[in-house]
Amino acid sequence: MEVATATEASAPAASGGAARQNHPFPWLDAAISEPYYFLHLLAFFSYFAARSAALSADDGGEFHDRLLRREIQAVLVFLVLFVVKIVKEETWETFLADSLLYAKGLLLAVTLIIDYWLTLGYFLGFVVIYAVAQQPPYDGLGHSSHLTPLQLESLLTEEPTSRFWLVEFRTSFSATCIQASSVLPELSNIYSNKNISFGIIDLGHFPNAAAKFGISMWDHLPTYILFDKATEVARFPEVTIESKVSVPKVTKKLLCQHFDLDRRLIEYLST
Repeated sequence: MEVATATEASAPAASGGAARQNHPFPWLDAAISEPYYFLHLLAFFSYFAARSAALSADDGGEFHDRLLRREIQAVLVFLVLFVVKIVKEETWETFLADSLLYAKGLLLAVTLIIDYWLTLGYFLGFVVIYAVAQQPPYDGLGHSSHLTPLQLESLLTEEPTSRFWLVEFRTSFSATCIQASSVLPELSNIYSNKNISFGIIDLGHFPNAAAKFGISMWDHLPTYILFDKATEVARFPEVTIESKVSVPKVTKKLLCQHFDLDRRLIEYLST
């Protein structure tokens, strides 16, 4: 019964992701429909009104020249950081989060030229946005499936259709999980076959499952576990003997190497 419920629960999310992907301007749709992006856009565009008001109240041209120089410097710095991030980062979620962080910092630096109270107002506004809105995760599933712990147990023990299951354990309130949310779906598009399947479990909905799989909700997320039928054969990140964990940034290349996905795909194709 829980298997059917999980499948039905994941259907709206999948249909929402498909609708956005079919939108002629998906990024514009996200900017308008997602409060996280929409509120940031409102904050950034409000700067032009604040700037216009400040310039109209200034009688001399020295303030205008000083503000213009600071704006040019901020734009140049942002463009450099933008180019570095777009080359370095693998996921759009991480790229957008870092870009917004840089933009907010530079906006605060520019508003210091206008008025300290304006800077404080923007800072408090960004704090409010952080409190009331959350960056949306990647909304595609690829060839992966949303699972419940009971459904995973059933798939591992009662339905040996796939020998291996690579399962991501995440929460929707973790920024790290959100920024890595596209990695597993994109890997599933490449490596999913009859020998290995991919699944996602949201521990925010099933917190009791964290202890069952030996996962800390504070510093182990996201956690990826590879199951051979009902046996765990590998996990990332690996927990040391001292129960401390070192978590490098999750990338497709890292998970591919850690779980030998290339070798498993070659073995499947050669059989």
